[in-house]
Order: sequence, then structure tokens, then C-alpha cells
Amino acid sequence: MLGARAAGVGFALIVVAKAMTSVAGTTSSQPRGLHAAGAAAGRDGGSGSPRHRLHRLLAVPGHVPTRVNDVLLLRPDTDGQTESKAKEARNNRHVVFFHGDIQNFQEEMALQPEGAQWLSWSLEQVAFTLGRRFPDRYVWVVRASCMYLNKFSCYNNFVESNMFGAPEHSPYSPESGAFHHLRALLSHGMERANLPNPLQSQGGTDSIPSGFSLTLVGFSKGCVVLNQMVYELGGARADPQMSPFIKCISAMYWLDGGHPGGSETWVTDKQMLRELAASGVSIHAHVTPYEVCDPMRAWVGREHEHFIKTLEEFGACPSKKLHFEDEPPSIENHFRVLQEF
Repeated sequence: MLGARAAGVGFALIVVAKAMTSVAGTTSSQPRGLHAAGAAAGRDGGSGSPRHRLHRLLAVPGHVPTRVNDVLLLRPDTDGQTESKAKEARNNRHVVFFHGDIQNFQEEMALQPEGAQWLSWSLEQVAFTLGRRFPDRYVWVVRASCMYLNKFSCYNNFVESNMFGAPEHSPYSPESGAFHHLRALLSHGMERANLPNPLQSQGGTDSIPSGFSLTLVGFSKGCVVLNQMVYELGGARADPQMSPFIKCISAMYWLDGGHPGGSETWVTDKQMLRELAASGVSIHAHVTPYEVCDPMRAWVGREHEHFIKTLEEFGACPSKKLHFEDEPPSIENHFRVLQEF
């Protein structure tokens, strides 16, 4: 989560907006479908270049058809067109990324004075960064369903949140929730992108394609989605229709998590963390002084420490790292964790 701390209202603001007085949604004006998106990020090259591998899928529905998210898809790097098709048929490994405040499509950030200075962290650029980090996987960048004042990311389709994106976590429901929305979003996205062996939006073991695996990455505000999944984990693992999907999650990365609520920036409930430790998911927590060393929000650092220690008590071995610990806290270093994790 970015910005100055507004003590009077208990929210964390990125930078006070002087000219913005209305809520701005994020749905693109482009028509629905699959669109090449790399040109906006200034990339070019051959058939395997990022420019030709990055596509934009607009208004992809989730478990509830009216709940949609725009998504960027970066296909894995392949050497040639024929080999590409063969590799795609065999490869079913995916990374899903949830972004933080102020991050948006590049052309939309460029229109906002506060966003323009952070264009190097646009959703397109982050997709390329993740593509280098995970070169053999499909990278999905999920855009928040709304951006209050063009900067506060709200993941209402995954977790109940206020207009600033502060979450209200809830347990697993067989009818709705973060796992249901993510599964359907990926299923519909894979179908729209014409990927081979797509995931089915619902069902048991037979609905999961061979070799399917999933890595989840949350950055800053985007970590609220991962936190909600931890709250749902016990119920999801007990549901025979959802359990096979849960077993495909190989790793979860929390990158400098933060949100404007006054607590639960990191999951601290011991029962929830017991379920996470027992799940076998590889757990990674990368932080910077910007979030965990802020004296105005000292609970964030305490919760992060509790998160790690409790998981270790339950037998998990979370990887952890404090980046840039010898440098002053800064928004730039907050973003740089996306390159360093």
C-alpha cells in the first residue's frame, strides 16, 4: 500500500488527490476479447518477444458471470512457432499476480499525474518482470475490479472490501469466494485465449487438466486476495469439488503486503495459519522497511513476524527476506521488491 498516512481517518493514502473528486472505474473502453498489449510497453522483436506474447483479456467473468476482471496474459517464451504449439500443449503451469494501489494499464497510468511517475511499474511492465522471473510459465496479471480515485485497488470480486480496498475476510463458502472466482476467471481466460487443455470452472478431479499447477503472487494491496484464500483454505480443502484445485497451488508469495485497515495486514489467526502450514504450499514472504518498519503502523511489522513464527511453529518452512534493510523506507524500494523477490 502506498503513501502518506492519514491519521484523522485511519486510512493510508498514496498521495492526496487535489483534482480527483469522483470514483473512477477501471474497465477499459476497448471491446471485449483478446488484444495484443505489448506495444504500449514499448517492446518489439520476433515471434517470441514480449510484445507478441502479451495479450489483454477484457471483462473476463468469474464464478458469478456479472463479476468480471480485466486480465493480462503473458505466454511463456518459446523459440519458434511450431515448437511453441508443442510446448503449449505440454505446459500447464501458471502464475497469477494481484497488483497494488496506483498500478494500472500503462495508458491509464499515463493520464494521471500521480500514476505517470510510476509507469515503470504498470501492469504491462510487471507482466514482463514476472515473465523473466518465471520464464516457462503463463503469467496472469489480474486487474482489480475497481480503482477508487484511480489509485485505490479494490478486489471486491475476491474479498468484501470498502472503497479504499480494506478487506473484511470471511470463511469458505461452497457458493462464492476467492477460490471460486479465481478458478472460474482462469478457466474463462484460458478458453478466451484459446489455450490447450484449459482448466474447467468447476468439478472434481476430472476437471483439472494434466500437469496443471498454480503459483499465486500478491504485491502490496494485492496480498488481501492471498489472505482471503488463507481464510478459505480449510473449507476449500474439505470440499471434494474444490480440493483438487487447491492441491494444484504449489506456491504463494506475499510481497510487502499492506492495506488501509487497522489490522490483519498479515493473517494472524492461528487456526488459519495451521491450515496453511498443513496444505504443503510453499510459502514466501518478502518485505521492505516501507511496510514493516513504519512507526505509524507498527502493527504491520508485528503481524508479519507473527505470521512467520506461527507458520514455523506448525512445521512450515516459509522463506522470508527483508529487502533494502540498510536503506531509508521509500515507495521506490517498495516497488523494487517486484524485481528482487
